[in-house]
Amino acid sequence: MTSELRDIVFLDIETIGAVEHYAHLDERLKTQWARKAAFLKREEGQTDEDLFYDRAGIYAEFGKVVCVVVGKLFDVDERTLGLKTKAFAEADEARLLTELKSLLDKLEPGTRLCAHNGKEFDFPYLSRRFLVNGLELPAVLNLAGKRPWEVPHLDTLELWKFGDYKHYTSLDLLAAIFNIPTSKGEMDGSRVNHVFYKEKNLAKIASYCTGDVVAVAQLYLRMKSLPLVEEKNIVQA
Repeated sequence: MTSELRDIVFLDIETIGAVEHYAHLDERLKTQWARKAAFLKREEGQTDEDLFYDRAGIYAEFGKVVCVVVGKLFDVDERTLGLKTKAFAEADEARLLTELKSLLDKLEPGTRLCAHNGKEFDFPYLSRRFLVNGLELPAVLNLAGKRPWEVPHLDTLELWKFGDYKHYTSLDLLAAIFNIPTSKGEMDGSRVNHVFYKEKNLAKIASYCTGDVVAVAQLYLRMKSLPLVEEKNIVQA
């Protein structure tokens, strides 16, 4: 395995509204959500409370992280790659991020994080939630003072754009055109809030998130014209 592949940590996060019901927000945040909601598209009759349940999880100021999965390639033998994943899934966000920070702080210098749409979503969302929880940013997420070419982040969406910055392509679509197996049939990101608060099934969210990390790693290999990792060589820590 090349050093380029060895030094990548693939990552995906799942987020939900910080509280289950709009009514549970403190008054200051209710006011701020009303201001945010005024600019959001809504269906006829949809209230600020409805929008909070459906949309709050995508905003770091009104949401929280309930699952992060990381993945790393390894050599099965001289000619075969494997992928090892590890899930961090907790209702207690501070505890989850503390455990994640412990892993990220141990990464070797030169390690790069890779996610799909990571530069727009996963990386900034994580960074903001670290700070909200009073935690120092891991070095791999601390971009202060870094020039663009010094930022240790890869983004499969950005790689696919080839400079076409108005173009968005979902991970699911790219997986389909590159014939990468996914677990998308089980659930999708829009259901994470429901699965957490109504079904109370954090394990299901972790499984879904793991599937996305595997898909991101496989997509990156495809973009490098390399063979996919065989399913038998995908393991969970």
